[in-house]
Amino acid sequence: MIQPTYLQKNDTVAIVSTARKISLKEIQPAINLLKNWGLKVVIGNTIGFEENQFAGTDEQRITDFQEMLNNPKIKAIWCARGGYGTVRIIDKLDFTEFKKIPKWIIGYSDITVLHNHIHNFGIETLHATMPINVSKNSEKALASLKKCLFSNTISYKINSSKDNKVGKVSGELVGGNLSILYSLLGSNSSINTSGKILFIEDLDEYFYHIDRILMNLKRNGYFNNIKGLIVGGMTDMRDNTIPFGKTAHEIILDAVSDFDFPIVFDFPAGHLNDNNALIFGRKIELNVDEHTSIISIV
Repeated sequence: MIQPTYLQKNDTVAIVSTARKISLKEIQPAINLLKNWGLKVVIGNTIGFEENQFAGTDEQRITDFQEMLNNPKIKAIWCARGGYGTVRIIDKLDFTEFKKIPKWIIGYSDITVLHNHIHNFGIETLHATMPINVSKNSEKALASLKKCLFSNTISYKINSSKDNKVGKVSGELVGGNLSILYSLLGSNSSINTSGKILFIEDLDEYFYHIDRILMNLKRNGYFNNIKGLIVGGMTDMRDNTIPFGKTAHEIILDAVSDFDFPIVFDFPAGHLNDNNALIFGRKIELNVDEHTSIISIV
């Protein structure tokens, strides 16, 4: 995988929105954060634009993101927020210049569309918090973002969940938001998970829908040859009046019960204030035992 160049002081980061609308006031904490890190900030035209739910029309969001992709002075593009809308523009973006000189694409949730599309170019991306969240993020989450942008020394050690499956594996890290991964099936933005360590997280979904997603991913061979599974926040899950009868962890364990790979639950990433950064496309080592789970760069 191709690794974008790590940032240095005085480098420039662009903030744009590929999906839902957002105001300049809402991203001010993120602007302050970047400046405190010694970085310059360029604000995309989509910040403050409104077209119903979106940060401008599809054409405006395409133009804004494309300008940042093509601008050689921009060393990273930080997507301002998720919501919905990235899939509406992905096929109109031209990644020709980006593939020549890759830069960090940062975000999560709806930005899973970009993570997976770019993974198929053989380029790393950064699954991390977004400007909309910075004012509420933990210090650890923000420190992890900085570390991933400026160096390659990131590693995590967490207490093991009772639902974990032990094992030690290595492989490229891929994944993102579970619902988005499901929605990309059959498109040229869907990824080949064979030999990879898969990360998933989700927000505000019904238990039955999580089950349906996982069953269809399984039927599509998504889990057949993965090396391991990392489950982040399954946040604010919902149930019907007649209960589905299983928790999110139980649904996941049931879906992958035919496979024998290590699983980490409750990794602090996703729709959480403690949303720690992960580099997609980077080879990592996953070591899960009864007491701790360790994720480290190989």
